[in-house]
Order: sequence, then structure tokens, then C-alpha cells
Amino acid sequence: MDPFLFDYMILPTLILLARIVDVSMDTLRLNLVAKGYRNYAPIIGFFQSLVWVITISRVMVNLENWTAYAAYASGFALGTYVGMRIEEKLALGYELIRIVTRTDATELVTHLRDLGFAVTSVIGEGRDGEVGILFVVLKRKTVSEVVEIIKSHNPKAFYTIEDMRFVSNAAYLPRSRKVIPSRANAR
Repeated sequence: MDPFLFDYMILPTLILLARIVDVSMDTLRLNLVAKGYRNYAPIIGFFQSLVWVITISRVMVNLENWTAYAAYASGFALGTYVGMRIEEKLALGYELIRIVTRTDATELVTHLRDLGFAVTSVIGEGRDGEVGILFVVLKRKTVSEVVEIIKSHNPKAFYTIEDMRFVSNAAYLPRSRKVIPSRANAR
């Protein structure tokens, strides 16, 4: 094999790919720790560090090769992006959606409960008077679905989404929801 081809094409490509794997694994490892899945983090950390050692040793052996540096840095950037996308697709953990409404939220509460979501509703006092405050703890995979429901039932509602590190009684939350057509769609 031509040494030039290996040094300036194949080696940088391998470094780039290895770095994407390394940094993606690091992103996943950190997110697993943050979400409370601490048993998996050391396993991922082992393989991540193994890939990193192999990769950095190839860079150090080829200190005169600027393409190895560029591939290493590019792999870090791409690995960060790929790791975030993987973590987003896995959507591990739980979220809290806090919804504040000025209008009556009974229909929204009923609809969410009909779909199997656990909703806590209280009356509060806002700047301009009485408000409804809803708390929904749910699996992260269903956040976008609930946001769409909020927007369709009460488009002016104020809501925040908070990452939850720990849920004390996750057994209380439904494992799967029964899918019931929206009352708005049934009309």
C-alpha cells in the first residue's frame, strides 16, 4: 500500500471515526450518570477510554501529520453531535412539565388523564388573578406529545419542562398509555 495514501487518507479517516465513537460514548456515559443509570456508565467508560488510548497513540506516532490533528479535532466535534443525537433518540429518564393556565384547565386535565398521564392540578394565584397549575411527571419520550396536547387545548398556557434526576415512585407512572382519540378530533 502506498504510504502517502495511508498516512494522509486512511489514517485520518480511522482517527476521525474512532474519535466520533469515543466522544459519542463519553456523551452517553455522562448522560447516563446524570439520569441515574450509574451501573452502565463504567462499562461505557471502559470502552470509551480504550478507543481514546488507541486513537491518541496513532496521533502521537504521527506528530508530523497535520491531517491526523484535523481528523482528531473533527472527530471530537462530530462525536459531540452524534452523541447528542443518540441520547436524544434514547430519551432516557423522566421530565416534569409544569403548566400554568389562566383559563379553566379541566378539559386539558381530563384529556391527559384519559391518555394515561398522571396529572396533579392545583389552583394558584398569578399576577392577574387565579390560575390553574398542572404538574405532569412523564417519561422523556412522551414530552413532545404532551406539549402538542397543551398547545391544542390551551395555546396560551405557560409551561416549563424540567429534567428530573430521580423519581421516587416510578411504579406510580403508567408503563404504557391507552391511546384514546382526542376529544377535539372526535368532534
